[in-house]
Amino acid sequence: MEARFYTPMEEGKVRCYLCNHRCIISPGRRGICGVRENKKGKLYTLVYGRAVSYHVDPIEKKPLYHFLPGTRSYSIATVGCNFRCLHCQNWEISQMPRDRGEIAGLDLPPEEVVRQAEQYNCASISYTYTEPTIFAEYAIDCAKLAQKKGIKNIFVTNGYITPEALKEIAPYIDAANIDLKGFTEEFYREVCGAKLKPVLESIKLYKKLGIWIEVTTLIIPGYNDDEEQLRGIARFIKSVGEEIPWHVTRFHPEYKLMSVPSTPVETLRKARDIGREEGLLYIYIGNVLGEGENTHCHSCGELLIERHGFDILKYSIEEGKCPRCGVKIHGVWSP
Repeated sequence: MEARFYTPMEEGKVRCYLCNHRCIISPGRRGICGVRENKKGKLYTLVYGRAVSYHVDPIEKKPLYHFLPGTRSYSIATVGCNFRCLHCQNWEISQMPRDRGEIAGLDLPPEEVVRQAEQYNCASISYTYTEPTIFAEYAIDCAKLAQKKGIKNIFVTNGYITPEALKEIAPYIDAANIDLKGFTEEFYREVCGAKLKPVLESIKLYKKLGIWIEVTTLIIPGYNDDEEQLRGIARFIKSVGEEIPWHVTRFHPEYKLMSVPSTPVETLRKARDIGREEGLLYIYIGNVLGEGENTHCHSCGELLIERHGFDILKYSIEEGKCPRCGVKIHGVWSP
């Protein structure tokens, strides 16, 4: 399918403006993502309707803790990514076009995505596992159909989308979990193959456009676990909105960082403490069963949502408020 979000250039080249790499692509070549190809001066997406993964997940797996908790989300992905993270947990599919030169996937048109989401009683569809920005055309068409059925739409993303593309996609997206992977340009350049500043600007724009957002930081020992970066991330999130949940998540050795040890739980607790010191209202520890999973009232401390992994054991938010003190609990609690 011919792609959106590009402009023709001289000599048959095109400039893609879907993500902030803004690739200039010569005829017969592909962009950094590996799934957008210039064919005779026109840009084509190679993954439209080709799902490499599809599954019904709990919304908490995204992770989204303040968006329709306890519901199911039909989750899909295509191959490809505009990052090359050394620690990617889904590298087999995200890096497939780059590492193996393959575009794999089964035919799953938007109509079938929405039909299955309905069939499995999913309150939302999540575009996830790889990077939804690079299959935006597919995601948009799914989201438009889902909206008509009352199904919400979610991006689980690295936040590298351009402002132009995000503004066009925003009317169809209800929530996003955005990775803020580190807080230095060096980290983003060496570990992710990208830049930090566009991610920060994207997070601010998601918020401005009225999309519910939560932020995740996978804390990698020796890479982004120093206090300066953690405090910088917490301060940045606070500057965008103190109500934005921050998920500080445990790293496990993966892909090209197999020699790096798993994150000590104490490091995650330190990050949580830093977030609290900087004024964030909701901070969660991820990838550690039974640790830092619950939602408490930010005013009186009342336990509002008790979790064990992806299961909810207690839920007591009433009309978006704490039943004990009546303060507003930020989030989307009903469809």
